[in-house]
This record gives sequence, structure tokens and C-alpha cells, in this order.
Amino acid sequence: MKHNKFYKTKLATSLSIALSATAISPITLVNAEELVDKTEVIQVTGMRSSIKESTALKRDASGVVDAISAEDIGKFPDTNLAESLQRITGVSIDRASGEGSKITVRGFGPDYNMVTLNGRTMPASSLPAGGGVSNSRAFDFSNLASDAVKSVSVYKTGRGNIATGGIGATVDIVTAKPLDNPGTHVSVGAKALMDTTNRVGNDITPELSGLFSWTDDDEVFGASLSFNVKERHSSESGAFVNEWRTSAYEGVIPQAADDIILTNEPALGQYYSMPSDLRYYITDEERERTNAQLTLQFRPAENLTATLDYTYSKQDVFQARAEQSIWMDTYKSNLGFDGETVTTPVDYNEDRGDQAPRDLGLAQQELNQVNENDSIGLNISYDVNDYFNITFDGHMSTAESSPDADYGSWLNTGLGANISAGQSVDFTKDFPTMSIDFDDCHAERGLNCNNALDISDVGTSILDMRVSSQKSDVDQFRLMGTYEFDEGSIEFGIESRSMESHSVQSLTRHTMGNWGIENPGELPEDFLTLIDFTGEINDFDKTGAYNQGFVGSASQIAAWAAEEYGFEFVADGAAATDRVIKEDVNSAYFQLDLNGELAGRSYNIAAGVRIENTSLTSSANVALPNAVAWEGNNDFNVRFGEGTQDFSTDASYSHILPSFDFDIEVVDDVVARLSFSKTIARPTYDQLSSAASAVGGPSGPTTFPGVQLGTASSGNPELAPLESDNFDLSVEWYFEETSYASIGYYEKRVNNFAGRQPVVENVYGLRDATAGPRAIAAEAALIALGEELTDTNLFAMVAATENNVDFYSQSAESFEVDYDVLPNADDPLMDFTVTKFVNNREAKIDGFEIALQHFFGDSGFGIQANYTTVNGDIGFDNDGDPLITQFALVGLSDTANFIAMYEKDDFQARIAYNWRDKFLNTQARYINEPGYTEEYYQIDFNVAYQVNEQLSVFFEGINITGEDTRSHGRYQVQLWNVAEQDARYALGARYTF
Repeated sequence: MKHNKFYKTKLATSLSIALSATAISPITLVNAEELVDKTEVIQVTGMRSSIKESTALKRDASGVVDAISAEDIGKFPDTNLAESLQRITGVSIDRASGEGSKITVRGFGPDYNMVTLNGRTMPASSLPAGGGVSNSRAFDFSNLASDAVKSVSVYKTGRGNIATGGIGATVDIVTAKPLDNPGTHVSVGAKALMDTTNRVGNDITPELSGLFSWTDDDEVFGASLSFNVKERHSSESGAFVNEWRTSAYEGVIPQAADDIILTNEPALGQYYSMPSDLRYYITDEERERTNAQLTLQFRPAENLTATLDYTYSKQDVFQARAEQSIWMDTYKSNLGFDGETVTTPVDYNEDRGDQAPRDLGLAQQELNQVNENDSIGLNISYDVNDYFNITFDGHMSTAESSPDADYGSWLNTGLGANISAGQSVDFTKDFPTMSIDFDDCHAERGLNCNNALDISDVGTSILDMRVSSQKSDVDQFRLMGTYEFDEGSIEFGIESRSMESHSVQSLTRHTMGNWGIENPGELPEDFLTLIDFTGEINDFDKTGAYNQGFVGSASQIAAWAAEEYGFEFVADGAAATDRVIKEDVNSAYFQLDLNGELAGRSYNIAAGVRIENTSLTSSANVALPNAVAWEGNNDFNVRFGEGTQDFSTDASYSHILPSFDFDIEVVDDVVARLSFSKTIARPTYDQLSSAASAVGGPSGPTTFPGVQLGTASSGNPELAPLESDNFDLSVEWYFEETSYASIGYYEKRVNNFAGRQPVVENVYGLRDATAGPRAIAAEAALIALGEELTDTNLFAMVAATENNVDFYSQSAESFEVDYDVLPNADDPLMDFTVTKFVNNREAKIDGFEIALQHFFGDSGFGIQANYTTVNGDIGFDNDGDPLITQFALVGLSDTANFIAMYEKDDFQARIAYNWRDKFLNTQARYINEPGYTEEYYQIDFNVAYQVNEQLSVFFEGINITGEDTRSHGRYQVQLWNVAEQDARYALGARYTF
């Protein structure tokens, strides 16, 4: 999907046809195929009947299992499975562009939860924003529509017959099969979607769906075909900071004005954090999602059923993004600190004095990628007799995320205007206020001096094209047996699973007008549109903020620049990351289920064990960096040569994973449960990398105080998986068919957490041009001339001396336009902070889950409520030493849901409140700086009316109060990101033939 701009289409302004799986047939609520096989299937319709069946299945299940069915999914106002799953006790979600993306269960994040499709392990792929390296194993639920699935089950306790890889939970997605619902069924529907955040796309976009299901009269053959196509246009506005740089105060603020004013000056040796920049942004996005499934079944005899299924999903994502930004640099004139233990300049000011104004950043960016998932599977189930079943199941599945444009997956077209004679930020506000001392009259800049930002002030700088891709394959084969007897059953099986994940990332960089914006006014008049950036912000105080910027097409400008500056507009840079992780897993399991009576009370026991061996190969073909080019005051670029080097490491490990579940009806309608299991979760791909990657330059000349060293990361293929001993104890009271109250305690004792171990060392023999003889001589020359020792002056002196140019022949900033400084053999080896991973941590997570569900007689009213607490014994110390990498548990937060329901005759309604408390999302957002996601809640609703047996209509809303998201560093004033969001609505209908 290639785009330069958004355009209105007839399709996007028409209604669409959308499928709800609930319209296929009368609703059968299932927990999972295993549970359905053991439970009499009750054909029910309606929300209350669906909840009644789910309650019965929860009561009869072994271990702690929660589920949501096609009826429940269809009635929730959810756009994908993640948003449906957040209604389950203990499940919370991560959002991208305001839409549910990945799940966290009981405090364990997306990488520590396993997702299966009909019991099959699914591959995952995703690309981070900005064209970074894909490292995650997490499944992205935004690729799947919620109404294309029959049921989803969440197994919170391990079992011998469940795939390994999930410490938080294993999530099984169950799809419909035609022979389970004989006859011919056709269902269509219509949805018109309105995203109130939309700025330039279509106000109304469609969701198109349909399903056909058929069996012959003898129920020997069955076939079903379903599809779902959705288009969404949205926008997002906000602000972010790239880096908070923390160092010890030595009595001097680096690169400050001579007469700097310090309020609440840090004490000597006290740590303080300086922001690298502040950026306002506007993002316009298009998403097109396609889901389809074909299922063929053949049952030649009652005891033999063969099922062939193919599942496909595709999501095209395009983003057009504009920034208005300032880069914190020299001439710091007034800093007001907040007095925290690690103190922050919440009142930040720079004044360039007599120096020429510097650039206001006006970058235009594009993201263009496609995510595809496809899976083909075969299942043959044979009942040897009334007691013994043998099942073969195999599948080949692929998940791939790749660029969808010649320029790669991410394009950054650097633009700027040299109009900032001074700049300041007020970080005390939730939305920091950026102020600019506007000056387009300075003679050295040669602008038009009309005291207004216009396109004649704007020029190009640097063009970056990033290619990121990830492809993951899983081939899995299982042979399973079940033998049933009067007192229970025996299950056993063997499994072979092969996984391969290939990630590639590269950067292609071209110089346009260079860092100094040397050609203002060069762009054609119609390339940019002036916009009020803060005009897009409505939920925050923006008083005093500079509000002028531009929006345009990054690819259009880049294509023009390629012609103007003589380069090809193609991403063809050497791969900085080219990594393959292969895992071969062989396992066997045995599980015994028993039921009986103890002291006259019925009980169930499920005891099992899974034995598993994993062989791993981590290989990488690395383009060798040959220089860290010094391209300007604090601008560095890692350059690559033609050479590559192969790295490869093998590893293996084995596990014995027992599980035990016991439940007993202690008194009538009260069930007590006790569960123990041992589970594992495998390291992320970056942790398993066999070569140093993500090499980046320092934050400035390395001889300057407070400068952060360059960074790199290095994995460890011999890392062991996380191992967790899990304990669950719960009591459930089922006081009516649709009503229960429960309280449960869980504890997870986890070993082998991968701790980050930073090591200062050189990588690939790279040298440091800022610390060699040329830089030392330049420092001495500046001091002798009485010039201020700043990174800008130092670069200019080195460049002037090396190129035999008079230092005073041009401005210091203009040297950045004309010259780059490359390291030579006389320069010392450059030190990098290299992050390595080792198994050196353990932790305990525990908490309570409380749930209540009740319908109030025949009134039609009902409620569902749950609350989960998550506690960990290792948190992040915000006042701790920032030079030491801390280990802390991420994702831990309390969550709650409250749902009010009404169902009477042909009318149904739900309103849902979902809340998640503040949580640590990373302990190393930048170097050793933490990131916290702030408390968030959301209110959604759904109203439906059954016009007749065939036709239903509905109206739904998501985030109807327009709640925003925000994340920060050690303290709330240290903004990482704030994004303004708003409500989405859908109006639709379903028709069943």
C-alpha cells in the first residue's frame, strides 16, 4: 500500500458489510475444544444465555481458565481480540494508535504469553515505529478482527497438553467448523466506522464481512468460508522527548552561557537529568485489515473426521507524520530545577545571544509496511472405539512484516528553518510548552525578515530511509491420544515444532541541505502547508506554546531532493542487522484426569507432566561498521563498509514441566481450587543475538563532561528460558445459573530473568575522532584564541585545521555544512556502553483476582466486575544511581473491569469500564532511564436491537470520553510521550439468511 496523501473514495463513504460470527447459527459458547468435548453442548441464543454457558464451563474446568465466546465478542464494542480479552480478569492490553495491540496477563508482558490457534503455536512478527529492529515474540492482535473468531480461551495455569512459552498465560483462539453446525448458513452485515480523531482521511470508513457455511445432508462433507475487510482512518497528536541524559553535577552545566542563571542549583555530585529535545507531532494513519478463513471437513464415518483449514490475515499500515521540534544544545541561559533527588530542569531556557539563530526542526516522515499471517493446518481425529481417540494435527504457519515502499518501511525527510534565536520549555505541564524566540532577520541566515514562518524559511537537511523486516515460520506436528474410563481419562502425546525468525534492518542516509539547512527557500511552494500544531491539542494546557509548523509528503519531498542532489530514492544501505534465530522443540506429555467423591463431596484431579528439549541456533550476517563519522557538533553517523562477517552460536536446554490441578465442591455450589504448574518463556530475539548490533554514536565529543558514550547491544544465545513455579488457590460461589462470586490468590516464582549488564568496551575496532590528537590540538587552539569551548566550536576548529581553512573565514555552524570529520589511525579506540544479557535475576509476583457476575432476576439488568492486584518484589528505584543498570519487573499494575448489561426481549445493551494503574514499561528507555505508563481508563458501550429473526442493528462506541495516554521517566515532569486520543463509533447491521 503506497501513499503520498490521503484521498476520499466512494468506497470509504459507503456503508460496509460486516460479519459477526454470532450470526452463523444459534450461539454455542465454548471455553476451548477440549472443554466442549467433555461438556454437553447446549444451543443457546442471547447475551444472558451465553454468559450462563460460560459460567458452567468455568465451573467445570480444570485449573484456572477464562474465556470469551463469539457471542460475547460480538456484543462487546471491540475492534480486535486484544480489546475483547481485556474484559477477562487479570488481562490488560497495550495500545497502538488507540487500538488494542498486545496483552499482559498477571503482570507478564506480551513476550511472556503464548498465543495458539486451535491449539497450534502461532508465529509472530511486528515492526517497531521508526524502522527499528524487530525483537519481540509477541503476537499482535490488531491483525485479527474480533468477530472472525468462535472463541478465545485464556489458560492461566499450565497443563501437560498445552504448548510451552507462556508464563503469564496461554491464549487459544478457536475457529468455527462447518460439521459442528450442520446445514447451510449465510450471514452478512454492515458497519460504518467513524473515528473522531481523523483529520485528513475519510470521516466514514467501511468494514466488509461475510460467511458461508455448508454441510451435505449426511454430514459427510462440510465447507465454510469467511472474510472480514476493514478500513480505518485516524489521527494522533502529541509530544515526546527522545532522551533524558543523567549525569553527576560537577559545578558546571556543559555548553552553558557564561552568565547562566541556575535556580535550585544541584549540589556537587547530585545527579541531574537533561532533555535532548522536545518534539510536537501530528500523525495521520490509514489501516486496511483483511481476514479470511477456509475450512474443509470430511467425515466418511462417525469415528473419523478430517479437517483442512487455511487462515489468512493482512494489515497494511501507512502513516504520514509531521514534527515541530527543538534540539537542546548550547547557550543554556536559565535553568530552574525541581529539587528532586535526581533533579530535572523543569524551566529550561537557551539564548543564543549574538549567534545566528539555529534550526526549528520540521521533519516530515512516513511509515509504510504490511503485516501478513497465513496458516494451513490438517487435523485427523479417529475414534478407535468408544473410549480411545487418536488425533494427528499439523500446520505450517508464517508471519511476516515487511516494507511496502521502495524507500523501506520508514522515511525521515529532514527539514528545518533557522529562526530560533532562543528557545525554552516548561516541563511542569502534562503537555510541555515549547517557546521560540523567532528571528528571521539575522543577516547571516539570509531569510526574508517578514517575522512569520513561511516556506521560504524552510530548507532540507538529511534524508534517512530505514528498511525493517521480520519473517517467522512455525512448522508443528502433534500426535495425541485420549483414553476415557469411568473415573476420568488419560491424555498423552508427542510434538515436534520448528521455529525460524529472520530479522533485517538497514539505514540508507543521504545529505540534502545538510545539518545547517544551507538552502532555505529551495522547496516548491505547494510542497508544504502551514499548520497550527497546538491547534490539534484540545485536552491539555498549551498556553504560550509556539504553534507554527508544516505538513507535507515526506516521499514527495524526498523524490524531489533525489533529483536535486543527485542520489537514488531507494533504500539500499547495508544491513546493520541480519539475524536468524532457529529453534527446534521436541516434547512428550502425559496427563491423568480423575474424578470422584471425597467425604461425599465431588472432586476432580488433573495431574500431568511435559518433557521438552529445545535446540537453538543463533546466526547473524553483520555489515561491519568502519567509522563513526563526526558530522557536526553532536551529530554522529555510524558508517558501514562493503565487508560482512558471519556469527553463529548453538545452544540447547531441556525441561521437565509438571502440573497439578485439584478442585472440590466443599459445600453446595462452592468450588475450591488448588493448582501448581511449572512453565517457561523463551528469551526475546535481541537477547539471543550472536553479534553486537544497534551501534550508535555518542551524544557529543567524548572529552566533554556529561557526554553519554556511544551504545551497542549484544545478545547471548546461551540464555536459558525464564522458569516459573506457579501456585493458584481460589474459591468460587455459584449462587445462580448466571451468577457467581470468586476470589483467588496466585503466586509466580520466576528464575532466569535476563538482566542487562552494561560493559564499557570497544566494538568492531571503531575509533574516536573527538578524543584524538586533532581534537586535543583544536581544544588548545580555541583556548589560545579565547573562544568558548563548545561542541560546535570544537568541530569547526578540527574541520578548519584539517582542511587548511581559516577558522574565522566562515561561521562555526557552516563548517557542519561543508565538512565531516572521519577518524584516523591516530585516534584512540572509541568506548561504547554495550548492553549484554545474562541470567542473573529472580523475582516473585503475586496477587489476588476478585470477580462478581450477577443478573438481577427477570429485570434484564446484570453486572460483571473484576479486580486484579499484581505485586512484585523488585521495582525500579527512581532515586537510584543512574550509572547502574537496574533490574526491575515491568508491566506490573492493578487492573479492573466493570460492565453493566441489559437484555430484555429484542433489546441488548452493555457499557464497559476498563482501568489499568500506572506501571513500569521499561527499565532502560534510554541507557538506564526508566519509562512509566500512566494510569489509564476507558469507557465503551454497545447497543443492539433484534429487528426480526434475521436482522439485527447495533451502535457502539469506544473510548467515548476521549481518554489520552502519557508516559514519563523517573518523575512525571520527565515526559517520554503524550498522545491525545478521542472516541470511535460504529453503526451497523447483521443479516442471516
